[in-house]
Amino acid sequence: MASSLITPSRVKRNKPTIGFVNLGCSKNQVDSEVMLGTLVAGGFQLTGDARAAEVVIINTCGFIEEAKQESINSIIEHGRLKKSGSCRVLIAAGCLAQRYQGELLKELPELDGVVGTGEFGRIAEICRSLLAPKARQQRLWIGQPPYLYDAETPRIRLGTPHSAYLKIAEGCNRNCAFCAIPIMRGKQRSRPIESIVAEAGRLAQEGVKELNLISQDTINYGVDLGLKQGLTALLRELVTVKDVRWIRPFYLYPQQVTDELLDLYAGEAHITKYLDMPLQHISDGMLKRMHRLGDRKHVTKLVERIRTKIPGVFFRTAFIVGFPGETDAMFEELKQFILDMEFDRVAVFLYSDEEGTSAVDLDRKVDQAVMEERRNELLALQESISEAKNRDYLGRTMEVLVDGISEESDRLLECRHEGLAPEIDGVVFCDRSAGKPGEFISVTVTDVAGYDLIAQPVVRADAPTAVPAAPTLLMPKKSGAGYR
Repeated sequence: MASSLITPSRVKRNKPTIGFVNLGCSKNQVDSEVMLGTLVAGGFQLTGDARAAEVVIINTCGFIEEAKQESINSIIEHGRLKKSGSCRVLIAAGCLAQRYQGELLKELPELDGVVGTGEFGRIAEICRSLLAPKARQQRLWIGQPPYLYDAETPRIRLGTPHSAYLKIAEGCNRNCAFCAIPIMRGKQRSRPIESIVAEAGRLAQEGVKELNLISQDTINYGVDLGLKQGLTALLRELVTVKDVRWIRPFYLYPQQVTDELLDLYAGEAHITKYLDMPLQHISDGMLKRMHRLGDRKHVTKLVERIRTKIPGVFFRTAFIVGFPGETDAMFEELKQFILDMEFDRVAVFLYSDEEGTSAVDLDRKVDQAVMEERRNELLALQESISEAKNRDYLGRTMEVLVDGISEESDRLLECRHEGLAPEIDGVVFCDRSAGKPGEFISVTVTDVAGYDLIAQPVVRADAPTAVPAAPTLLMPKKSGAGYR
C-alpha cells in the first residue's frame, strides 16, 4: 500500500515543506502517521505536491522482494525531483532503511539520509540537520529499534476518519525461518494497557468508530510486560471505550489461543467476529522447516475450536507456497486443506529468500514458475470458495459501516460488515444516497460479485421515497495481507 499526504490548508507557507510517501503494511502506516505528527509539531509544513517539497521522505518496506523493489523504485523516482522540483533532501526511512543501512547510501547516491525504525521520534531533528547550510556530517541514523510511540505522541492519520489502526506492540520474539521482521523491528515490546486505552479514547473523541489492533504478534501481547493472557486483558479494557463500535485484532499466531479469549470474542458485541490468523502451511514437514509451532493436528483442532466457540466467525488466513522443500505432495495437502476448511478469505504469497533468515541456507529451492503456478491455483480455488460463501448472505439484512464513495462508480457507496476488514477483504456496495461515511446503516444483500456484496438499504417506514437498487454487475476485488 502506498499513500502520500495532502497539506492542511491552515499551515503557514514559510515553514520548511515535507513530502511524504508511505509504503507497506498497516504497521508502516502508523509509523508514517507518527512521523507526520512529529514533523508538524516540529515546525514543518506538509505538502501533497512532491515537486514543491524541500524534504521528501520515503517510509520504505523491506519485507519481501516485491516490497523492497517498490521502495527502491520510489526512491529513484523521487530522487529526480532534485533536478525537476524543489527537493533539497531525500530520506529513506523504515524497514528497508533499518535492514540495509549503509548499502542504500552506497547504491542510491541520491539519498541524503537513512533513518531506521528506532529513530522515528527524531525525524524532525534529523530533517533540520540535513537542511542546515553547513557541511553535512551524519547521513545514517540507525540504532537498535527500541522506539515505541505512546498515547501522547502526535499522529496525523491517513485514510478514513472513522477507522484507525492502533499499534499495541512492536517487534517479534518468534523464529519463523522465512521472516526478517525480528531483524528490522527487534524483539517484542508491548505498550502498557493504560497507554493503548488512552489513545483509543482520544481516537474515539476524534470520531473513530472502528479500531484495528495491529502488531507483529498480537496473540503474544503483554508477555514482555509479565502479563498472562495480555490480549484478553487489553480487550476487556478497550470494549469500555465510549463510542467505539468495532474492535478488530489482527495477526493472531496459532498458539496460546485460550478459551477465555474466544469466549470474549463470542460474548462481546464490540469485538468483531473476525479472526485473522496466518497459518502459512499445513504439511507437518513444511511447518517444521518453517520453524512454526504446532502441526496439522493442532491447527485443524484450533480452527474447529474457534468456529465452535465463535459461531459465524469470519476466518481469514494466509499461506506461503514454494518454501524450500515443498513437494508436489505437500502442495496437494495444502490445497485439500483449503478445500476442506472453506476459509472466508485466503491470501497466498510466494516464498522469497530474505538475507539474514535461516531459510536462505535451506536446500531444495522451488522454481519461480512452479511457485507462481501454485499460487494461482490456490487463489482460483479460494475465489470460488469465497464467492460460494458470499452467496449465503443473499437476502440477509445486516449492519454495515459506510466507508465512502466507491472507486468503481460515484453512484455507489463502499461499506463493510464486521467480517470485512479495511482494504483487504472486499466491500458491500450500496446506493450513494443510503448514508454518509462513518455511519452504520442496515442493508439487505441482493447480489454477489466475487469477493464483494451488493445490497439495498433497508427503507425506514418514515422514509419519503424508496432508494433505487444498486447495479448488479461489478468487478470483484482481490485481497492480500502480509506473511504474518
